[in-house]
Amino acid sequence: MTQTIAQEKIDPARLKAIVVGSLGNLVEYYDFYVYAAFSLYFAPSFFPGTDPIAQMLASAGVFALGFFMRPVGGWLFGYIGDQYGRRISLMLSVLMMCGGSLVIALTPVYAQIGVWAPVMLVMARLVQGLSLGGEYGASATYVAEMGDSGRRGFYSSFLYVTLIGGQLGALAVLLILQNLVLTPEQLRAFGWRIPFFIGAALALFALWMRRDLEETQAFQNAKAKGHETGLRALWSHRREVLIVIGLTMGGTLAFYVYTIYMQKFLKLTVGLTDAQSTWVSAASLIFALCLQPIYGALSDRVGRRPVLLAFGILGTFGTVPLMTALSHAKGPWEAFFFVAIGWIMTAPYTSINAVVKAELFPAALRATGVGLPYALAVSFFGGTAEYIALWFKQQGMESGFYYYASGVIFCSLLVYFFLPDTKKTSVLDREAMEVLE
Repeated sequence: MTQTIAQEKIDPARLKAIVVGSLGNLVEYYDFYVYAAFSLYFAPSFFPGTDPIAQMLASAGVFALGFFMRPVGGWLFGYIGDQYGRRISLMLSVLMMCGGSLVIALTPVYAQIGVWAPVMLVMARLVQGLSLGGEYGASATYVAEMGDSGRRGFYSSFLYVTLIGGQLGALAVLLILQNLVLTPEQLRAFGWRIPFFIGAALALFALWMRRDLEETQAFQNAKAKGHETGLRALWSHRREVLIVIGLTMGGTLAFYVYTIYMQKFLKLTVGLTDAQSTWVSAASLIFALCLQPIYGALSDRVGRRPVLLAFGILGTFGTVPLMTALSHAKGPWEAFFFVAIGWIMTAPYTSINAVVKAELFPAALRATGVGLPYALAVSFFGGTAEYIALWFKQQGMESGFYYYASGVIFCSLLVYFFLPDTKKTSVLDREAMEVLE
């Protein structure tokens, strides 16, 4: 029976659904992370002052606030996904992201409306955080349920391919505007609004793409059986909820160090120019994007647990020496080399964390079980990474953040040691076998 499942061939309709679900995820993350990519330019317009680190700290604080709406989004859209379908949840989340991007694009600056400018910025980020909190659980559940057993790790790795692709898209827009279209003065004056208008348009395009998504068979089977959904039902799977939080905390912190914080680190610590920081960040994201399916396919062969253990061990013992070496890098090429090593250490987590979570929960609770605890961990450890790093730097103790990151990754490593290999114990496979029987 297991062999039958593993050898199942993906039909064109299913493959199209996986691709469309992943591409919509790309648009969502572009909209969310374009804020970080352009914060160097618009931070002075919303947070006036003379200290660039203080401005970045304020901007990072607003970025972190958006993350604290993600658990609400994880619960809300998870409930919608479990109760009414993954497709409905995916469409509503991307529509909400469109609204948040449009508000940021149209918000007047501090010089025009005073304190209301950062207030409106915060409100728009909260809306985007709510949207993104729902996006991950729904898309991770959808892609995992649409993929077959033998290639589920490989297909689910494309969630982070598209997630990183969204960040890469934000950086690509920044590079084009920096080098081909606008001067630095124009970018600071009005050019930073352009990527948010682009993001709103892309979100509408993603909504159009998702309109005909096929609902997963796993959801339809669970709905037919009438299993209970929601937080009360999730309580019976509290062990799995804690596992998701534990396995996520270290990985999400590492991910945001090498993505969101890295651009500021390259400028403020390594001493690269704005353009050099952007180019190094973009090149390292391309490298990271290529790593995801490699590790995802590897997990289909050797299991999920060995791949997670590789991240936990490398991240625990490699973060401090790597970040220390990176802080003393001489030029953009050397900086890229060290960031690439960071991605080799981190990609074992990013590539498979979605499928591991999806394999823990039954279909009736999968969107909520994946989305809510993941959003909680990301809010506390991922969304705050840049703020905490900048705080350590402002206090003159930048290396303290390296040890903090290592400690959080070590906590996840302990979870990986005791985690059953979900490839062998997958609830997804067990449900598929029950249907075949």
